[in-house]
Amino acid sequence: MSVSKSTIQLSDRVQRVAMSPNAAAKQLTNSLKEAGVDIVDLTTGEPDFDTPEHIKQAAYAAIERGETKYTPTPGIKPLRQAVQRKLQRENGLAFDAENIVIANGAKQIIFNAFAATLNDGDEVLVPVPYWPTFPDSVRFNGGTPIFLNCTLDQQYKLTPSQLEQAITAKTRWLILNNPGNPSGAVYNASELAALAEVLRRHPQVLILLDELYEHVLFDGREHLSLLNIADDLRERTLLVGGVSKTYAMTGWRIGYGAGPKVLTQAMAVVQSQNSSGASSVSQAAAVAAFDGGLEFIKPQVAAYQARRDVLVDRLQQVEGLRLLRPEGAFFVFINCEGLIGRQRADGKLITSEQDVVDFMLESGVSGVAGSAFGLSPYFRLSIATDLATVDEAGKRIAAACHSLN
Repeated sequence: MSVSKSTIQLSDRVQRVAMSPNAAAKQLTNSLKEAGVDIVDLTTGEPDFDTPEHIKQAAYAAIERGETKYTPTPGIKPLRQAVQRKLQRENGLAFDAENIVIANGAKQIIFNAFAATLNDGDEVLVPVPYWPTFPDSVRFNGGTPIFLNCTLDQQYKLTPSQLEQAITAKTRWLILNNPGNPSGAVYNASELAALAEVLRRHPQVLILLDELYEHVLFDGREHLSLLNIADDLRERTLLVGGVSKTYAMTGWRIGYGAGPKVLTQAMAVVQSQNSSGASSVSQAAAVAAFDGGLEFIKPQVAAYQARRDVLVDRLQQVEGLRLLRPEGAFFVFINCEGLIGRQRADGKLITSEQDVVDFMLESGVSGVAGSAFGLSPYFRLSIATDLATVDEAGKRIAAACHSLN
């Protein structure tokens, strides 16, 4: 029996992008675990805490009230108003509810913004290391990501001179992820002010502020948005947030964008044709999340900080590894250049970042290669798991590195 070849012609658009490397690393880890391999999984940036009880109860109540129908594409009014209150109360930013749009996660907010604004060849400035969704969302929507390398030696932060030199007549957006994934970098007031001064000279540049990790800050830091420093940039800025990280609601799929009305309305048009409104039950739960206070987050952040310290303190002692102590988010990003060229006990030579990641995996720890985030040779480890697991990962990595010649 002959097998006919597929006649499906894939679009150029879909061939510009790839499956998430984070998801691929997680899938490989799961496969190894199912096969009985002892693996410590530090791949995924997903809180190990449960969604707070008052939020779950709000979802049950919404179901009981029959709130299980289609929702308005921009989001239900009570949720947009809850986001409005949250931004005023927690961030000191005043937005009208009409300037806020709700989507199926922050990832969709970002995609919709680029779909609504990018034409073929438009450039988007993407500081490196980056969250992989940023450049692929740009590519899918016809834009060109322009990468600005922000290495460990500059604390993974974009400098004003880098920004100034990168802006061209084709520049449409700057992405600023603060706190950063995978770097854990947090911009301070003076750094934000310096970037704002450059942006004022280039009024054609829109600004996307991804602030999903705003409440996961260490060592007593308080979150500052670019808009707290430069409110005059508001009319070309989209502030992106959501419930996944702060409230441990990754599976509820709720994100928001707050920005100029002309932009948020266009984003709603895009969403009306690809998914319509977000889940009614999830939106009801999100109202309770934003209105329920933040007392629960303090012990969680303390737990993340303790995990960070255990992992960083151990790995900073390992010859061949270089890393900073993250200031926020769930990750430790590690330069492994010092391991390249060394020899394993089995005689194999480590010649690349991928060899390092594979060696760590064989040693019982799974992470994500730095190339996934645009910067090599590095790898990322998540601290969004319990302290004992993080400690064991650190021990295994240290032992593996010490075994190298």
